Amino acid sequence: MRSYVAALLASMLAAAVLTPSMRWVGLRVGLVSPSGSRHVHSRNIPRLGGVAIAGAFFVPLVALFLFNSVVAATVRESPNLVMGLIIGGSMVCVAGLVDDTRGLRASQKLAVQIVAASVAYACGFRITAVNLPLLGDLNMGVFALPVTVFWIVGVTNAVNLIDGLDGLAAGVAFFAAVTNFVVAYISGSVLFALLMAATMGALIGFLFYNFNPARIFMGDSGSYFLGFVLASSSLAASSKTSTAVSLLVPILALGVPIFDTLFSMFRRWLERRPLFSPDRGHIHHRLLDMGITHRRAVLVLYGVSVVFTISAIAISLGHSWEVGAVLVVVTTVAVGFVRYLGYFEHLHTRMRQRGRLYDYHTERLRRLVPGLLAAIRTVRDEAELRSLLDESLLTKFGHYEILTAEGPRPALSSSPPGLNPRDRRGYTSAKFPIGRDDNARAVIKFDWQAETEDASPHTAILLQVLVDAIEQQLARMGSDLAPGRPPVSSEDVAQAPALTVPAPRL
Repeated sequence: MRSYVAALLASMLAAAVLTPSMRWVGLRVGLVSPSGSRHVHSRNIPRLGGVAIAGAFFVPLVALFLFNSVVAATVRESPNLVMGLIIGGSMVCVAGLVDDTRGLRASQKLAVQIVAASVAYACGFRITAVNLPLLGDLNMGVFALPVTVFWIVGVTNAVNLIDGLDGLAAGVAFFAAVTNFVVAYISGSVLFALLMAATMGALIGFLFYNFNPARIFMGDSGSYFLGFVLASSSLAASSKTSTAVSLLVPILALGVPIFDTLFSMFRRWLERRPLFSPDRGHIHHRLLDMGITHRRAVLVLYGVSVVFTISAIAISLGHSWEVGAVLVVVTTVAVGFVRYLGYFEHLHTRMRQRGRLYDYHTERLRRLVPGLLAAIRTVRDEAELRSLLDESLLTKFGHYEILTAEGPRPALSSSPPGLNPRDRRGYTSAKFPIGRDDNARAVIKFDWQAETEDASPHTAILLQVLVDAIEQQLARMGSDLAPGRPPVSSEDVAQAPALTVPAPRL
């Protein structure tokens, strides 16, 4: 246990020293992440944090190997695994660094990741069997290589995709490392418990500078490196437990990035876009769009990660019925989280907007408004205005009436044929003041049949444009329905600047 604590503290100290150094280098040479586009930060921030994380991970392990006989003996017991982790991790880290500095095509990055995953497989990181409920163990056979490569490459990119908010990817990776550490410690995998302790320390030290507001980003070099290390270590850390646990535990440990990746691919497939095209529709973006602050969005996803971490550890310790109970809890949390995000409703709205799909009444209103606006400018009195609105709205949209403080205005109130104004069940209503809220003398109320209780954004905008045109024409006609001047309060008079008249020259 002392070796684990030493690895954690040493890597944390190394990250605390290396991270500000890399930040200085990034600012010095201009390797920064620009603001705007899909990024949520408002200033340029260095993105060399991945180099600091990798250095903080390796340097303490090398020091412990040289000066701690227990660690040295542990490393010598599994040289192939250590070499696979060093070589593969270095490959993806360098590829990410090149992408951060010069840019790489997606195919080039994927090729490097596949080669690194193949190296890990050759060094002993393998998925040789999968346990299926009610069916038992399913040996991979010749498919062991592609399944292992798919797992490592998938997790590597999943961690990269979740890196969208300050401290998010580092925090999620930390909780995954905690899971791997506990599982490795329980199963007696000393080497990988040591590696996960170093990973946790490096992430803690890095988070001092990366949590909101971030002063440095990990970049692709950091997210690729962390994804590769976590994916590979999760396969070997639980190698002494059952096959089912060795597959299920890492999936839950990395639940947030895997969940986000699968939903992103599903969303892009529905929208008929390339599966790996960048966008601003990830879980963390959805939280921000709901009005949650940057920091609280990160904390929410930390909380979800904690649930997945506890569930993964519980499965590694439990029996078959406990595994089933945990899966039920995790499924419930996942479904509840999706409903909380309103993910499918949001997706449906985006698809309708992309396809310009409007409901029947919105489409009719969209075609009606341009001609109606031109006609409104030609009316001379309220009677002509009512005749025009009756002819246009009643036959093609719905009921309307103008309300004042005294009640409905009979001269400008009408109903569509066959509609009882007192019985409008199944109708959608919307009210718009004629003028600003502080000077409006009347309100126009529209009622129309629709599938939803609230007006769609498209319908509301079109109706507001129509009301604005009516307001302008009422003002030209001098109607008492036109907006008046806002009332002047005594406070406004007291705060108004005094008028100073200069004294005449003598």
